Amino acid sequence: MATLAALLKSRGYQVQGSDQQVYPPMSDFLVAEGIRTFSGYSADNITGDIDLVVVGNAISRGNPELETVLERKLRYCSLPEAIRDHFLWGARSVVLAGTHGKTTTTSLTGWLLTHGGLDPSMLVGGIALNFGAHGSSYSVGSGRDFVIEGDEYDSAFFDKTAKFLKYLPDIAVINNIEFDHADIYADLDAVLVAFHRLVRLVPRNGLLLIGADSPHAKALVPTAVSPVETFGLDELATWRGSAIEHRDGLTRFDVHRDGTLFGRFESPLLGVHNVRNALAAIAVGTRVGISQQTLAEGLRRFKGIKRRLETVGVEKGVTVLDDFAHHPTAVHETLLALRTGYPGRRVWAVFEPRSASSCRRVFQADFAKAFGAADEVVLAAVFRSSLPEAERLSAEQLVDDLSRQGRHARHIPEIEDIVSTIVREHRDGDVVVLMSNGGFGGIHGKLLKALRE
Repeated sequence: MATLAALLKSRGYQVQGSDQQVYPPMSDFLVAEGIRTFSGYSADNITGDIDLVVVGNAISRGNPELETVLERKLRYCSLPEAIRDHFLWGARSVVLAGTHGKTTTTSLTGWLLTHGGLDPSMLVGGIALNFGAHGSSYSVGSGRDFVIEGDEYDSAFFDKTAKFLKYLPDIAVINNIEFDHADIYADLDAVLVAFHRLVRLVPRNGLLLIGADSPHAKALVPTAVSPVETFGLDELATWRGSAIEHRDGLTRFDVHRDGTLFGRFESPLLGVHNVRNALAAIAVGTRVGISQQTLAEGLRRFKGIKRRLETVGVEKGVTVLDDFAHHPTAVHETLLALRTGYPGRRVWAVFEPRSASSCRRVFQADFAKAFGAADEVVLAAVFRSSLPEAERLSAEQLVDDLSRQGRHARHIPEIEDIVSTIVREHRDGDVVVLMSNGGFGGIHGKLLKALRE
């Protein structure tokens, strides 16, 4: 919602918004954009001069602002409807979707098209550091392309279909598909239905790019009406990455197109999963006419995204990173990337189960496998404690499962106790990654301060 507010403001609209709590860095971003926000919800915020109310998917019946909107019969819509109607009908829409890697791939694609001189618009669910003076979640360009992160989460209380179904894809990327969002999807089959519908929206003169290393994504290829290309490490992928090496904080890899060497690329992003993300962005860039040399240069100049393995500080020889990982696969890939990027160093994985999926027992066994690359595992309190115990992730059981695998794991519910534990036990050269999809109680600053003192 914050990204849409900034995008609409850039078009000259007067924008204000309410939220229960906005977490950094988005709260800082809204302040910098000059967007007025209200903390908490009140009917008084719905004033007579409002032309349109955009209803976020976190809002449900009983919310005082929503009830006022309905009672007054004010014009309202969902977030994806607002994006479509104000920005996408006249654009070439490039939709980046998948269970994992959406934000990174969208930011990178937007940057490659910008570096290639196409001056696209972009909307992403994070802060992309190549845009704006201090990073931005959007860019408004004069070109025909609109690069947008395609989220499979639902649209609004009155529209439970996936957001990306509103985005009018001319080029669609589906990087991978796994079960996620257990609060709104009953099972994997329900998730697959949403992605199948996205595939069927790509026109015959468009392009569908499918992650070849994801079996569930690859299974959608026969259902497409549009042309299809694949990407990944699979030998048969249209766009194939190979000869991957990690050195000096960089990832280098070859790209083959239809079996022919397309070029050698160098990326500042760690991990094999980010090679796949880069392959998707390179394929999009090629489709819209950018040369291999320009794409390679753009990839080298990519600065990354806040909260995606972002280094927030180094104190007393300890490197502290912030990462948005909250799905078991994302946790696993994040830790593998740290192993390749920081060889020989001890890795702490400090995890807050906070998202609707990560707090649920359905991922209990998957999380027990996800932390295998960490030397020290610290589990904070399960955020959604109101879930019934039978449905709620058990941190105690997860610690037991990890311990039986030979991992040193602990459940430490309080932030202050996590900080004091790391300060007391750290060694020079340790890497601490703090993983949560929320603010994590401000642990990043607290840990750096405690290490410094």
